Amino acid sequence: MTMTTLNPQIELGLRKAFKTFNRFMILLWKLGLGSILQFIPQVTGRIMVITHIGRKTGIKYHTPANYAIIGDDIYCTAAFGTQADWYLNIIKNPTVEVWLPEGWWHGIAEDVSNVDNRIEIMREVLISSGFATYLFGINPHITDEELLKVTASYRLLRIHREDAATGKNGPGSLAWIWPLATFLLLPLALRRCKKK
Repeated sequence: MTMTTLNPQIELGLRKAFKTFNRFMILLWKLGLGSILQFIPQVTGRIMVITHIGRKTGIKYHTPANYAIIGDDIYCTAAFGTQADWYLNIIKNPTVEVWLPEGWWHGIAEDVSNVDNRIEIMREVLISSGFATYLFGINPHITDEELLKVTASYRLLRIHREDAATGKNGPGSLAWIWPLATFLLLPLALRRCKKK
């Protein structure tokens, strides 16, 4: 089953659920907990955050996505195909940033949905997506012909990393909360211990 064969109400519900869940994922990355999300990658999937520019607004957006690294490049899919806003933004402006567990990078994205080895790359990305692949009704270990059919509407993107990124508003930008929370909560914990 692909997203295009789902009941439109179910697809809309899934899209809303992903948007809500994505906000939580971005918060975890900003708190410096992005690498924790990868603790069992075979189950949780490999998750990165793509920063892209809105094609209409010019505003920076952050979108979590499952990915696979093949060679020097990062590959991901847009499961909602050309309906995905983040995909349309990247097509309009391919300059992106990616937050990976091992670092933060500037990159250039391109749609490679028509490359000759699409099915092999798509399979790698789907396997790296963990439970999300199965949530979309796909077993990534089916035959090439079946996989080609069920992912026909998916867009395959390659992101070529250019240089390491630094500055504010990246992964870990809210990590300052941890020392502050410790500073504020430690006296309360110590006071409670003294009362016992």
